[in-house]
Order: sequence, then C-alpha cells, then structure tokens
Amino acid sequence: MHYKPSLWPVSIKGVALDREHRVLLLRNERDEWELPGGRLEIGPAGGGSSAPDSSPAQTLERELAEETGWRVTTGPQLETGTWIYQPIPGRRVLILTYGCIVHTPDQKPVLSHEHKELGLFHRDEVPELTMPDGYKRAINAWYDHLAQPVG
Repeated sequence: MHYKPSLWPVSIKGVALDREHRVLLLRNERDEWELPGGRLEIGPAGGGSSAPDSSPAQTLERELAEETGWRVTTGPQLETGTWIYQPIPGRRVLILTYGCIVHTPDQKPVLSHEHKELGLFHRDEVPELTMPDGYKRAINAWYDHLAQPVG
C-alpha cells in the first residue's frame, strides 16, 4: 500500500482596524465577507510564482499590502481564530487568524482584483454580515484584546 499524506490548504487571515476602529472586510466570489489574507507561498519549486514566505506573519503582511494597500505588522495569533472552514463541499481549509497593527490606519484601503467589494464595519455591524462564524469570533477576540488594559 502506498502512503499518500493528507494535505490541508492553510489560509492566514488578519483582523485589521482603521483609525475609527472599523474592521476591514472583503467580499468574495461566494458573496461572503471575509478577513483579508491568503495562503502561504511555497515558492517556485512547489509551483508558485513568487518567493516562499518564511512565516505566517510574512504571509499576512504581504497579503494585506496586495489586497488592500495597507501596511501592517502581524500581532498575536487569536485564540478563537484557528478553525476549519468548508467553503464548498469537499474542500476544507485550515484558517489561522492574527490581530494586526495597522501602520496606515488613515489610508483608504484599495480594492484588489481578488475580491468584489471592500468594506469597513463597526463591531456592532459584524454579527449581521454574511460571513462564517469563525471570522466573527476572531474579530470579537481582537476587539476584546485591544480593550484590555496594558500592564
């Protein structure tokens, strides 16, 4: 019997807020709102066209710049931000979500060709949006983290 390892796509997502503390979301081809981010690049040897990412943080920083024009530093991995999503039957993706420190919170984000729409939403608007619950939990976790006193 020949062993065939199971391979899971891994998607690195980020919760990023603008100056007004609105979360940045993107509408995908399934008409769901999602957090910005994307897959780890493995480099040309694995079939990719770009250099390999050295870490999830590098992936997230690159993806946010590509998808929105925002410069960020990846913050902590969110406790409720690791989950498995099945966007279509038979396709499962491991989602890893991080909080982001936005270096350009006053800059209007730019919509890339990868998504249909870009939106900025206040925390109280998120529960009513069409999006997976895993993203909603991660967004709440980042708001809660930011509200904790330092020290």
